[in-house]
Amino acid sequence: MRSTFDMDALRTMVVGTDLQSFARAASQLGRSQSAVSMQLKKLEEQAGRPLFRRIGRGLVPTEAGDALLNYARRIVALNDEAATSLGATATAATVRLGLPQDLLEDIMPGALAKFARSRPNVHVEVRAGRNHVLAEEIGAGRLDVALGFFPVGSDTHGTRVCSMPMVWLSGKGVDETIGAEPLPLVLYDHPCLFRQTALQALERKKMRWRLVLTTPSVPGIWAALRSMHGITVRTAHRLPAGIRDVSSELNLPKLPRVELRMLTASRLSPAASDLKGVLDHIVSQLG
Repeated sequence: MRSTFDMDALRTMVVGTDLQSFARAASQLGRSQSAVSMQLKKLEEQAGRPLFRRIGRGLVPTEAGDALLNYARRIVALNDEAATSLGATATAATVRLGLPQDLLEDIMPGALAKFARSRPNVHVEVRAGRNHVLAEEIGAGRLDVALGFFPVGSDTHGTRVCSMPMVWLSGKGVDETIGAEPLPLVLYDHPCLFRQTALQALERKKMRWRLVLTTPSVPGIWAALRSMHGITVRTAHRLPAGIRDVSSELNLPKLPRVELRMLTASRLSPAASDLKGVLDHIVSQLG
């Protein structure tokens, strides 16, 4: 007879893997750690092989565990969606969206409003992150759909949506100290595509530079520019108040364009497919 996997155990497997902690999963799911351990053991008995191996104090999936995890995500998502559509549960199905911080204010409000009209009972989990992190999250199955910036022609990641110019930016009231060498740079900390592009462009022109501020926060970059702390490189798309393109004014090196690409998990639930469709429509207007 074929095994019938326990739905609650599959959910525990998904949540524990996503949180990278089955202790946190137990807390989130309202179960004891011993109950979670029993569920994982039950899954292994049903699978007939080890699904996890211990590394340090944590558990990571084996090859068989990775295979089951991929199915578990789809099974849990479809179960929740079916239950929600029938009014059988107060817990909404979840879709997971990843975006760069640059695009949160541009894309998220319109996308969520449109998606909510067609899927009012679906919970959307939004994560803002860097391109390489979002790509890793998609690959690991922890995100359903994501948008990220990549070098032009980088067809190893997702599907091209559009390309955007990269420009040098500073505050509204640029003075001569901002354009003087060594150039004061306000950049994301490493690794960052925009940071790498800025430094490479300056090195090619043999222009001297100095880092005056590094941060993992786009709002932090805007705040530094508004206070006349230096210059940075981002896209020219919908610049916030108090920020302007100073590429020509300061005679700074020409920069390449950057591609916005859409990344999706290998298998999408119907709700995640609908969210992707909404994003396709909205981001098609960005180029």
